[in-house]
Amino acid sequence: MSVSGVDHINIRTADLERCKAFYCGLLGLKEGYRPPFDSPGAWFYAGDAPVVHVSLASDSTKRPPSAVDHFAFAVKGFDKMVKTLTKEGVPFESYEVPDTPARQIFIEDPDGVAVELNFSDGT
Repeated sequence: MSVSGVDHINIRTADLERCKAFYCGLLGLKEGYRPPFDSPGAWFYAGDAPVVHVSLASDSTKRPPSAVDHFAFAVKGFDKMVKTLTKEGVPFESYEVPDTPARQIFIEDPDGVAVELNFSDGT
């Protein structure tokens, strides 16, 4: 076996519509095809790839808390995103990566998952 990259991130939520508003409305992913699993959820796409899978949390599927700190998207449009987040009142932190042109923005999704927006060329 060899790992070739990150396939997707799965997030558990109690509110699919709120999650959709964040990932599709704010971050610009598109909701797309999801196989007909027994449990409700949604898949959000970046281009042709379903990068964020969302599962509806229920009492019957409780799991212990995760040790995941955050996940990152490679993105462009730093200034535009800062304006959008400010306009929408979304709290964020931004950083310049030392000795590189990269800049980062950290936000949280509606379920408290940390999301890094990685602007590798600073733009």
